[in-house]
Amino acid sequence: MKYISVALALLLLWAVITPTAYAQQENPNKAFAQLQKLNRFYRYLDATYVDEVDMEPLVEDAIRGMLEDLDPHSVYLDKEEMRTQNESFEGEFSGIGIEYNVHNDSVIVINTVAHGPAEAVGVRPNDRIVEIDGRNAVGIKRSEVPSLLRGPRGSVVSIGVARRGMSDILHFDITRDNIPLTTVDAAYRVDDRIGYIKVNRFGRTTMREFREAYERLRGVKSLILDLSGNGGGMLDPAIEMAGFFLPEGAVVVSTEGRAIPPQRYMASEGGVFEGNVVVLIDENSASASEIVAGALQDWDRAVIVGRSSFGKGLVQRQIPLGDGSAVRITVARYHTPSGRVIQRPYEKGHKQEYYDAHIGRLTGADTIAADTASSPAYETLRSRRKVLGGGGITPDIVIEPDTSQITTYMIDVVAKGVYGDFIMSYMDNNRTRLEEAYPDFESFEKGFAFSDEDMRHLVHMAEEKGIAPNEEEFARSRKLMTTQLTALTAQRLFTASEFYKYINPRENEYFMRAVEILDNWETEGAPLLEPQ
Repeated sequence: MKYISVALALLLLWAVITPTAYAQQENPNKAFAQLQKLNRFYRYLDATYVDEVDMEPLVEDAIRGMLEDLDPHSVYLDKEEMRTQNESFEGEFSGIGIEYNVHNDSVIVINTVAHGPAEAVGVRPNDRIVEIDGRNAVGIKRSEVPSLLRGPRGSVVSIGVARRGMSDILHFDITRDNIPLTTVDAAYRVDDRIGYIKVNRFGRTTMREFREAYERLRGVKSLILDLSGNGGGMLDPAIEMAGFFLPEGAVVVSTEGRAIPPQRYMASEGGVFEGNVVVLIDENSASASEIVAGALQDWDRAVIVGRSSFGKGLVQRQIPLGDGSAVRITVARYHTPSGRVIQRPYEKGHKQEYYDAHIGRLTGADTIAADTASSPAYETLRSRRKVLGGGGITPDIVIEPDTSQITTYMIDVVAKGVYGDFIMSYMDNNRTRLEEAYPDFESFEKGFAFSDEDMRHLVHMAEEKGIAPNEEEFARSRKLMTTQLTALTAQRLFTASEFYKYINPRENEYFMRAVEILDNWETEGAPLLEPQ
């Protein structure tokens, strides 16, 4: 069946290749002969096979089978998936708030929507969904996933997740909600001089949201641009965002491929913001966010803080197939202004190893990412300082996360949705009192604290969900859990910006280092952007 699938895929894909692309084939006669062979096979199969053949699923399997042997990001999207993808850029729907892919019979979480239901209970990128409402999800068809995960707002879906490094299946009870599709999560003044903006993805409205957020910061002199967890999105807003900081005409990114001409994308306006900048990235910063971070690093325009980014830098062309479905085919690679290839190494047809390497990066086992000694070196464009290539963006300052407060007990509490249940119960019982006592965030930050009785209630709610009390682990995680719950309370009372405003200076090590750099720019920031 796989051979049939590959043959059909070749036939279907040939139908969307332009005459120009055909002319650029290394051996057009050989390619045309293969097309004839496939066409002949398709006609004979349809006309003479012993049973009536439903060609639609065969064709879809064929396309997927062919793409499986190429790069990790070329993908087929059926009609339902295309609708979902379009909604992720504009509109609204009710679901659990994840981006996913189906690979090797597994539903893989690519990213979680910021503040969406899945993120709230602790679902993480690269988790594998193996159960949905008690049904085995291994081997599930991609087209079936949306109908199982979506549903009316307020309804609950239970999923089982396999997570690398954990032997047991994690179970999450997720209450569906309208998925927020705004792309700027938070914007606030850290102090009189420093502003903070967090962007979760790049969509059609990103730069409008970003400019509005910047205007609300009222003339800050320095800026923290938080692209951690930003899985990318559309190219145009990424170019425009980089141009917000770069001089007019500065190269932001370039592309190079076999069958398309090289292209350079430049900043179309003079830099709007001329102050000092720190950009935060992590392992899940990918694609468009890497374009922005790479451009600002190559032009010595910003200090990059965090951990090495994902390394997703393949240019894809989306080709509609006439029935609402489409294929995204890789046609080129992105290069930063200094010439670095953003895409990290992969071997064609070895997608599993590619994603395993990314998971390994989270645990320190990714040899591709870790071997910086063998990474090719490039020079930035202004100061000619050394920056590393080899895939992804390597920060100027690498920060390893502190996991000392994270325990199995805490993971279970979050995974079972206890946080959400607790906050909902707490707000139901205390909202009026809280609104009267804390009319603004400043008073909340100074005066609010959970009581010992509140925390005992959390433990009791966890026990009701089958999580046995563990005094030792609870004591080790209590400070972190209390901080997270307080930030969630601030979010419920005010906005998402107050969530970050509370948690960033207490638990976000990237953020705290960024503030330190900006507070001491002449001694800690500027020297990093000068020749080493």
